[in-house]
Amino acid sequence: MTGNRAVLYLRLSKEDMDKVQKGDDSASIKNQRLLLTEYALTHEFKIIRVYSDDDESGLYDDRPDFEKMMLDARLGEFDVIIAKTQSRFSRNMEHIEKYLHHDLPNLGIRFIGVVDGVDTEDEANKKSRQINGLVNEWYCEDLSKNIRSSFQAKMRNGQFLGSSCPYGYKKDPKNHNHLVIDEYAAKVVKRIYKLYLSGYGKARIGAVLSSDGILIPTIYKREVLGEKYQNAKALDTTKTWSYQTIHTILNNETYMGHLVQNKVNTVSYKDKKKKILPKEKWIVVKNTHEAIIEPELFAMVQNLQKTRTKSVKVKEEKSIFSGFLYCADCKHTMLRKYARHGKKGFVGYICKTYKTQGVKFCSSHSIQVCSLEEAVLSSLKNEARNILKEEDIEELKKVQIYNENREYCESQLENIKKRLVKTEKFKKKTYDHYMEALLSKKDYIKYVSEYEAEIAQLQNQKAVFRAEMDSQQEADAAYNAWAEAFKDYINVSKLTREMVLELIERIEIHADGGITIYYKFQNPNKG
Repeated sequence: MTGNRAVLYLRLSKEDMDKVQKGDDSASIKNQRLLLTEYALTHEFKIIRVYSDDDESGLYDDRPDFEKMMLDARLGEFDVIIAKTQSRFSRNMEHIEKYLHHDLPNLGIRFIGVVDGVDTEDEANKKSRQINGLVNEWYCEDLSKNIRSSFQAKMRNGQFLGSSCPYGYKKDPKNHNHLVIDEYAAKVVKRIYKLYLSGYGKARIGAVLSSDGILIPTIYKREVLGEKYQNAKALDTTKTWSYQTIHTILNNETYMGHLVQNKVNTVSYKDKKKKILPKEKWIVVKNTHEAIIEPELFAMVQNLQKTRTKSVKVKEEKSIFSGFLYCADCKHTMLRKYARHGKKGFVGYICKTYKTQGVKFCSSHSIQVCSLEEAVLSSLKNEARNILKEEDIEELKKVQIYNENREYCESQLENIKKRLVKTEKFKKKTYDHYMEALLSKKDYIKYVSEYEAEIAQLQNQKAVFRAEMDSQQEADAAYNAWAEAFKDYINVSKLTREMVLELIERIEIHADGGITIYYKFQNPNKG
């Protein structure tokens, strides 16, 4: 029989129709609170806390107050959860099985659904709980299909359904499903197209806009338009126009007056993850709003991009350092640095931020490719020599220390095991003496408390010694992995891509031309 410490769980779904507005403690939430409070008082439960999730779907278990409630459940804060119905707790069959039929029973916590008669203390209604779970999940699946069909119908009808408009547009105050031009941002979009057709690259266009102090779309939407906009792909610290932002604007058909929607979708009605849909499933409706870029101009930009991409692919050659080089200060990747005055091929690397945004944001951090290869090869060979020089002496010391430490830990663990067995026996005898009236209740509680404290202390000591042994084994394995990785590289004469892939995590280039190599098997080594 569970105790009487109860919590109330209230939830209002996104699909509920009696909601007032987001952020309000709506009428439905208030009604749930009144109903559950009355039930708890009538059945003599002591309400210690109320958890409330407003505007949250019952399909997911990452609801803020639901997560707090389950954490408090594991901490033993209460004995009973009371909700209006099982569906308020969850509409996901997997979660019903996980929480109602596994986690909560194991924690000794009872769940009560007031309206639908769900009670986990009653084994007889387990099947009905499972049937209700399936019915609730089917309801969500059907609702999801209906909503998706409704959205797609609106898209085909030329209605804009995005939460935020493409840069250059804003929602029509008279019709939020229609786009109207944002004059200021539209001028920036036109300038981007004009610069690109004039021969500017995408990164260089970004540098020009950043230098002129033009806000990037994310900040413009938040600070100027007042939208609660967040770009998941952009860092909060980013204030410069990126290559990708310019690329997206130059390829967005919306600027020709067409709506392009249904480009991404959720994996399933039970999963929040998004998947990119193939182009044939996109919903494109022509001439739904005023264009910023003429179709002929847009086509010229697409053709120019294809031409430039082909020319870049012809002159690119695979580098052994591709994907490994970073600026030591701004932490961005390094770009190839090509020879000037008619000479062919690339000669080194330069900081991407400096190259695209200018000296205001970072310095060049330039390095010649031959110097870089020489420095990395030298560092790699030195590591190999150090390993082989010290290997015999260090290995002998390591084995000796490891054996002594292991023997000590094993002897201590054996002693702790014996003391635990003895203390458990004393604790059991104390209970027997109490039952035989040889001990008073006061003395019994005192002795048991002392034994339990001693048992807890011994268990902690046991964990410490086991962790010490595990740590020693991990250190030994790490050393062996390091030696094994480097032993074959003491006499190599040429650096290869395979060596870099096997041994190196990343390489950072400093402003003075120095390098820091982060190996996969140890702390960074400054070169």
